[in-house]
Amino acid sequence: MGNLSYLLLLDRLRPVIAVALAGAPVYFLFLLYYYGAPSVTRVGYQPEQPVAFSHRLHAGELGLDCRYCHNTVDQAAYAAVPPSDTCMNCHTLIRKDSPQLATLFRRHREDLPMGWIRVHNVPDYVYFNHSAHVRRGVSCVECHGRIDQMEVVGQQTPLSMSWCLECHRNPAPRLRPPEHVYDLDWVSTDESPEEIGRRIQKEYNINPSTSCSTCHR
Repeated sequence: MGNLSYLLLLDRLRPVIAVALAGAPVYFLFLLYYYGAPSVTRVGYQPEQPVAFSHRLHAGELGLDCRYCHNTVDQAAYAAVPPSDTCMNCHTLIRKDSPQLATLFRRHREDLPMGWIRVHNVPDYVYFNHSAHVRRGVSCVECHGRIDQMEVVGQQTPLSMSWCLECHRNPAPRLRPPEHVYDLDWVSTDESPEEIGRRIQKEYNINPSTSCSTCHR
């Protein structure tokens, strides 16, 4: 009786198994296509944003702190992107009639999301914590490049597993005093980057894990 029930169940599951087997190649092709797309992996990916925001002007010439717009970067895993309210803190008075900012004004007036296009991305199966890095002396420039010199932000580094592991295995050259993490043009005049990094690594007991479970949770 038990064998009969098993055979009946197997007979009912055959269509499901057949569909799963037939769909598996399509699924894996989709994964290869999606995670091989420029928006995920390619250095130089530079999408056009809904509003032409110049980091060169705001972060460079005006010297705005990265945390003013990305206000969770030192508190959470995800570095928040600014809502229109953040922009309007300044643009309620500054360039308030600019046609270049018409999209910003309209979306703020209609309470719509800004729709910023994400530039730097890692696959969903990768865990990355911004706060864990910036609070230990890894500057924004290490992953994002000189954002303060970019008119349009583009991806500067591969963000690949081998690239991340290279840093985890030898973090010292990429470390600086945490108080200078957001000073993107900061350079020490007293010590070499390696000397500074070794000192910071020892002071903060920084020994990054290279275990798979660190990033793949």
